[in-house]
Amino acid sequence: MKTLKIRIKEVARKKKGWSLYRLAKELGLPQQTVYSWANGRTQPSYENMDRLCEAIACCVGDLFEAESGHQKRLNIAVNSD
Repeated sequence: MKTLKIRIKEVARKKKGWSLYRLAKELGLPQQTVYSWANGRTQPSYENMDRLCEAIACCVGDLFEAESGHQKRLNIAVNSD
């Protein structure tokens, strides 16, 4: 079973301006735990997912939002101008 990479780093930076280190401190969790989630090595429990979303003021969908291949190409084209 393939694990899904969570966009924790991107969302924490965008919503709060936080690094993964700062997020781990805010959650009271080991830094390695949050890094493992962000790198897709492990997945947070439901309880930790709730805490994560509350801490960075986002919904679960923000963390798992995936781009289709077409949308990704559009974003690259727009951002490269």
